[in-house]
Amino acid sequence: MEIPKIYESTKTESKWYDYWMKEGFFNSTPDDREAYTIVIPPPNVTGVLHMGHMLNNTIQDVLVRRARMMGKNACWVPGTDHASIATEAKVVTKLKNEGIDKADLSREEFLEHCWEWTHKHGGIILEQLKKLGASCDWNRTHFTMDEGYYKAVIQVFCDLHKKGNIYRGVRMVNWDPQALTALSDEEVNHKEVNSKLYYVRYKVQDADDEWVTIATTRPETIMGDSAVCINPNDTRYKHLIGKSVIVPIANRSIPIILDEYVDPEFGTGCLKITPAHDPNDYEIGIKHNLDSIDIFNDNGTLNAHGGPYEGKDRFEVRKAIAKDLDEQGYMVKTEDHINKIGFSERTDAVIEPKLSLQWFCKMEELAKPALEHVMNDDIAFHPPKFKNSYKHWMENVKDWCVSRQLWWGHQIPAYFYGKGINDYVVAETIVEALEMAKAATGNDKLTVHDLRQDADVMDTWFSSWLWPMAVFGGFDKDNDSKELDYYYPTNDLVTAPEIMFFWVARMIMAGYEYKNELPFKNVYYTGIVRDKLGRKMSKSLGNSPDPIGLIEKYGADGVRVGMLLSSPAGNDLPFDSSQCEQGRNFTNKIWNAFRLVKSWEAKDFDQPEYAKKGIEWFENKLNERLAEINTSYDQFRISEALMSTYKLVWDDFCSWYLEIVKPAYLQPIDATTYAKTLEIFETVLRIIHPFTPFIAEGDKGRSTGTVRKRLHHCGNLARGSES
Repeated sequence: MEIPKIYESTKTESKWYDYWMKEGFFNSTPDDREAYTIVIPPPNVTGVLHMGHMLNNTIQDVLVRRARMMGKNACWVPGTDHASIATEAKVVTKLKNEGIDKADLSREEFLEHCWEWTHKHGGIILEQLKKLGASCDWNRTHFTMDEGYYKAVIQVFCDLHKKGNIYRGVRMVNWDPQALTALSDEEVNHKEVNSKLYYVRYKVQDADDEWVTIATTRPETIMGDSAVCINPNDTRYKHLIGKSVIVPIANRSIPIILDEYVDPEFGTGCLKITPAHDPNDYEIGIKHNLDSIDIFNDNGTLNAHGGPYEGKDRFEVRKAIAKDLDEQGYMVKTEDHINKIGFSERTDAVIEPKLSLQWFCKMEELAKPALEHVMNDDIAFHPPKFKNSYKHWMENVKDWCVSRQLWWGHQIPAYFYGKGINDYVVAETIVEALEMAKAATGNDKLTVHDLRQDADVMDTWFSSWLWPMAVFGGFDKDNDSKELDYYYPTNDLVTAPEIMFFWVARMIMAGYEYKNELPFKNVYYTGIVRDKLGRKMSKSLGNSPDPIGLIEKYGADGVRVGMLLSSPAGNDLPFDSSQCEQGRNFTNKIWNAFRLVKSWEAKDFDQPEYAKKGIEWFENKLNERLAEINTSYDQFRISEALMSTYKLVWDDFCSWYLEIVKPAYLQPIDATTYAKTLEIFETVLRIIHPFTPFIAEGDKGRSTGTVRKRLHHCGNLARGSES
């Protein structure tokens, strides 16, 4: 059969992936081999493949495939996250387009729509990963809302509540007025924006014509002011100690208080204090026993405390109150000002600091072992520079707001039996809750119909922090723990640094809390994929190529090589499609080398001296390159491992070795050199296999097919010795 002149990646890749799946080469069950385990960072169930996924999963696949070739029992667990906020937002939008309001549905009806959406869209991204060549054990696919996983999350919540680590209380939270839910600090993106600094004067009470001027970026919160604060060391205002001022428009009297928190150099040195709508003001309010006046409805409009602005949106009120302050003689001046504003990670709405009754998880004690074992390198970060930001966050960790005002997710297992704020029990089942409620009230006549479960769900990250354990049945009371003992702790985690605190830190905390050991040995932090202008690739900016389109154009192997050629750990990847073209050229180079070798005719005659020298030279070069490659792998310098592999193939093998040993035009090659060249080619295919698994199959599927059946040979090769 004539060999095609051009490598046809589309036909080849679908053929080989179907073959791998049929043969079950990616499946793993516990045996007597050393386990090598990776759990996928679960993408949102409603998501589709983007460039960040491409980079992350290519690196995981490289590590997993190499581990298999080293003779390890490699297990890569795939799965998806239910993504409470993102999924609920998509379902609400879908229903709205159909003329249905979520408020008109019962919880059960709405959840039916969520499951329908999940079943329709939930498998898309995993199918796309198969196009990339991801060698996951697809039989182990997990979803964070699966029944067993759900039970694990509920069990952990109840356990932490019983230990006193989870509590309910009114605290300042980040409120998303669009999603109508609380968010954790890590779900807020801070951006610099151009705004205004408004200088507003407040009349000193019981003084003829004395005023104090404050500077604020949020005049709409004036209606919620509880005090004006000055620094006790600011001599300009000593005469105001003990006095009060009148809030403009609201016409309320509020005290002047003293606190060193105020920076005399900022603005006028006078700070208005609004405890219900600023986290720093909230702390000052507690310290000075001030009233907290919540002026906002959940959707960001002003409530009855807003006076003449009731019912209007906060940003509309900002313009209106600035105009009114000016017209009524309170506005001194305005200045252009650049400040950082918090935006919701999910909806991009401006965050509103808000006092809210929520569930919180105490973090201080959970964080201690998680900090210690990273700082002493029991868990190694690659690159290690990320230890500094990890240390800073862990040493300043705040209690975690774990409740969300949504319906899609793991419902808080708290059951209320009365109208009081503390009239509740926390239990894994309503049957257990009923017995606890009877004991708490002394009322044996209570029934399940007298109990009302908390409507809130848990923060999505509260389920995903259990991922490395839960996917192996780590919280299944009926599980014999065989799988958990074999696969856990996992080996390597590949993730993005922006979820270091969302996910990585919390998985480490959960690992030490529930298994008293690390959840993984290494964390490889990828960089952010950016365009040529340095912007993060995103659909909203329109600067992100379609990953599947890239695969169709350049081949999965070409895209994998293109992504990794310039992607050192922890550094951003300035991506251009020309890199994928370079990757495709690499696969074509291998294909053309294959066509060249297959065109030779071997005959029995003495091996020429130049061929002996060429073989000797290449074997020495091969061992040298293998040492480089394996050192790079071991140090998680994946891009460098690829570059050494690239040079081995392009320079050492194709440009030098094949040129040295190839016969003269239309002349045969000696059988000894030909056999050795085929052997060398086989070795080269094995070495490139983790990076380019499809082209590495060669013409007979030997690199993953039959090679997998002789893994003990590959183990020696992967360690740099002869096989």
